[in-house]
Amino acid sequence: MSVDLDREPVSGARSRGHRRPLLTGLCWALVVPAFCWASIRVAGVERGPLVQLLAFTPYVAAWSLVPLGVALAVRRWSAAGAAATAAIALVALVLPRALPDPRPAAGGTALRVLTANLLAGAADPATLVGLVRTSTVDVLALQEFTPAAERSLGRLGLAELLPHRQVNPEVGTTGSALYSRHPLRDAGTRRNSGGFSQAYATVLPPTGPAVLVESAHPMAPASLDWLAAWRADLRAQPPAAPEGPLRILAGDFNATLDHSPLRDLLATGYVDAADAVGAGLAGTWGPYDGDPIPPVTIDHVLLDRRIAVDRVAVWALPGSDHRAVLAALTLPAPHPGG
Repeated sequence: MSVDLDREPVSGARSRGHRRPLLTGLCWALVVPAFCWASIRVAGVERGPLVQLLAFTPYVAAWSLVPLGVALAVRRWSAAGAAATAAIALVALVLPRALPDPRPAAGGTALRVLTANLLAGAADPATLVGLVRTSTVDVLALQEFTPAAERSLGRLGLAELLPHRQVNPEVGTTGSALYSRHPLRDAGTRRNSGGFSQAYATVLPPTGPAVLVESAHPMAPASLDWLAAWRADLRAQPPAAPEGPLRILAGDFNATLDHSPLRDLLATGYVDAADAVGAGLAGTWGPYDGDPIPPVTIDHVLLDRRIAVDRVAVWALPGSDHRAVLAALTLPAPHPGG
């Protein structure tokens, strides 16, 4: 009787040969989306549905380690190289938001700014007034401010806490308001091309310097038809003036730090307050009604780079799908004689 000693090894080799293309294909199926996402984000060329998707870049940055691990585990070196490039790029873009930046040497007046989107006035007014009271808020910027919300907030004593105001209450989602503990001047309201209004004013702290504050609310990129208005509204936001008056934009920007129009606005001389103190990954929009959508960061306090950020906190606001954002700031010291 004879025994064929080669049969089993040949069968095993054939099986491994079949698995090899399958594993290679699996690796690239994981790597290509991460690599494309990183390329689009780095180039800042989001278009169409990619605008909405890029809001979830921090989650993709964390996930990008998965294809890298798989490629390394099965020794697909080309795929591992592409995966490593994507992961390094995405993590390098996102991780700094969790790390504090150097603080400017500001030694002037403290200013606490709170911004909140009221979801067409549905947010709980008692919670909002309670935040203003317990956090000693100096300036309150509101979006989707309605006549009913104005009345409810007034009954709960907001006008006593923040007696100075510039308000534009409107039914629906287009209203805006700015309340202040300190006097206001040059107040007004402007309307974006997308339809949302923005209240603004110069806030006059007792020891200066004055600071221009605006309740920002560009159009949301909720559909492809709205993308042009979204970009136009972000471009129309007032730029920072590094050598001029101090400026703060606070509100629902409908954009994250992964959207190029918001980064272009920051490049004029603004700093994102949450990013400055390492809280830039705190989600501000859920929604929080049970939908399986992870939170993203679209509510911001943008401020002149001369202003120091001491703390940022994000608070739940019942009745709204947004969270309120509080930024504790220190203005630069006024110039002698100014």
